Amino acid sequence: MNVDWLAAFLAFGFASAGTPGPNNMMLAASGATFGLRRTVPHIAGIAIGFPAMIAAVGLGLGEVFRLFPWVQEVLKWVGSAYLLYLSWKIATAAGTSPEEAKAQARGRPLTFWQAAAFQWVNPKAWTMVMAMMSVYAGHNSSYTMDVIIMSAMFVGVAVITATAWAVVGVGAGRLLSPSRLVWFNRIMAALMAASLVMVWT
Repeated sequence: MNVDWLAAFLAFGFASAGTPGPNNMMLAASGATFGLRRTVPHIAGIAIGFPAMIAAVGLGLGEVFRLFPWVQEVLKWVGSAYLLYLSWKIATAAGTSPEEAKAQARGRPLTFWQAAAFQWVNPKAWTMVMAMMSVYAGHNSSYTMDVIIMSAMFVGVAVITATAWAVVGVGAGRLLSPSRLVWFNRIMAALMAASLVMVWT
């Protein structure tokens, strides 16, 4: 394996997965509202769901998009609509009193399967996967092996970056009063919605 390729891909992985986007805004809001332990299934769903998406696209699904480009366009619209819905839910979920905040904490964070499934309608995830396939796949002796290696490496990248964002949320949840936590969640929701700009521009 080319060491330069490996270093370049890891740099891309941490830069793309660690920057603000739908997954990270949701993780920060979840960490603030539910705490780290209850956000672990959400983290795991991303850490498994996104690499599975890389493998699926790299090992054949990408050909479907090449033959039927309208499929990707439909996913883009559906994903954007769902992202706006989730943004609204996050922005309006938290209460302004300690009692309402406690009731919110008893709610349900995203499950493993919900987080894994979300990757397939996450516009940033599609952008990242398409960039990976066009820039990093096929530079070593085997295209298939490149896809497998990228998928496996992204498990670790996703665990690290997702956990970091959840911890940021946990810190915010501990430092902010219930009324300020409302605004933290609203800011996360606004940033999540704003991430659609890179998809539609």
